[in-house]
Amino acid sequence: MPTLPIVKAPVAMHEHALDNLRFIRDTMERAGAFTAVPGWGGVAMGLLAVGAGWLGARQPTGERWLAVWLGAALVALVIGLATSTRKARAAGDSILSAPGRKFLMGFVPPLVAGLLITIVMALDHHLHMLPGAWLLLYGTGVVTGGASSVRIVPMMGLCFMVLGAAALFSPPGWGSGYLVAGFGGLQVGFGVVIARRHGG
Repeated sequence: MPTLPIVKAPVAMHEHALDNLRFIRDTMERAGAFTAVPGWGGVAMGLLAVGAGWLGARQPTGERWLAVWLGAALVALVIGLATSTRKARAAGDSILSAPGRKFLMGFVPPLVAGLLITIVMALDHHLHMLPGAWLLLYGTGVVTGGASSVRIVPMMGLCFMVLGAAALFSPPGWGSGYLVAGFGGLQVGFGVVIARRHGG
């Protein structure tokens, strides 16, 4: 007696649609959860800022103070790029993937604005305005870039912006303290949280 073929029950249309929706949602969550901000790299940048604050406070002139902080910013940029690239590769991604490009497109323009403002303020001898401007513009970059990242990244940017706004309306002598609190304290604190919760 011939055996009859086993016929599988057809998949209901709504089950197929739900599977597709789950796939789309998971893909979008992975794309939105990409973080171009490395936690341990942020900690390293924060510790560098603490050192810059200590060294900058011991400089005899404003120009030397500026040189210390600009040197620290350059080293921090290298640390940030290197650790971001390494973190992206460890996740099987690229820093220039779609989420990475979105982060960079939001993050870089405020930094360029900060560079131009630094040049103008240095030439006009308004160095006391730089701590507030730096913190505010860096925070703006983190907020706009972090819109395509995990939620904690734009939150960090908002904290920088608040600190920068406070620095702009505080006595000039408090500027270095604000820089250490922001680029040192906030960067280390948020860096640890990002590293522990979002893969280094």
